[in-house]
Amino acid sequence: MKLEEKNIIVTRPYKTVYRCGDSVLKVFDKTHPKSDVFNEALITARIEETGLEIAGVKSVTQIDGKWSIEVEYKEGMTLEELMRSDPDNLERHMEDFVNLQIRIHKKTSPLLKRMKDKFCEQIDGLKVLDATTRYELRTRLESMPKHTKVCHGDFNPGNVIVGKDGGMTVVDWSHATQGNASADAAMSYLLFALQDQEMADLYLRLFCQKSDTARQYVQQWLPIVAAAQLAKDNKLEKDFLMKWIDVIDYQ
Repeated sequence: MKLEEKNIIVTRPYKTVYRCGDSVLKVFDKTHPKSDVFNEALITARIEETGLEIAGVKSVTQIDGKWSIEVEYKEGMTLEELMRSDPDNLERHMEDFVNLQIRIHKKTSPLLKRMKDKFCEQIDGLKVLDATTRYELRTRLESMPKHTKVCHGDFNPGNVIVGKDGGMTVVDWSHATQGNASADAAMSYLLFALQDQEMADLYLRLFCQKSDTARQYVQQWLPIVAAAQLAKDNKLEKDFLMKWIDVIDYQ
């Protein structure tokens, strides 16, 4: 398969994503672990089995010595683009976003990794935090209710494709786990807050209203998911995320 620069959709620190006919090709750097590539494909396949509308896996292969995942191409614009181009209807678009997330949370996939285990690994690996803070985060995590709902883990409007018929497809499931829906909501809130606090507040208000969840309960997850996001080592986010971890009273 020939890859051309003009077909690049997006470039990330460890991968480049191309449009290739009716497929999207995620081409990972040579240094990216082979096991992570196959794990992402496996997670996506397991999400397909839930019946959710997603971009399904077509193949895993090597291109020029680099591992790649081929998934279905879904025609449309991202919900992020739609929100930006149609600000007068922002609340309606956000309602659609929240309704979609709640539908995801109604699914289960028993073979997905448990959210608690993933968060524990991420917290333990955060040497930027001192041992006391890591201990307090793990203690808080252990005290939180354990659920088995499908959670996207990176649910933001950029990962939702809206077709011409209004149908929505969720993409990029590499961070998916089974766990607590409010933790997934806390991560979405943080992702919004990194860009626009007003949108973050709108999202949280609608999520809590539609899911009948107390705002305080979602907020209890914020230091944990901030630590998980910090583990991705995005230097531009570090100061913002550290504030969410540092201001928490653990008593």
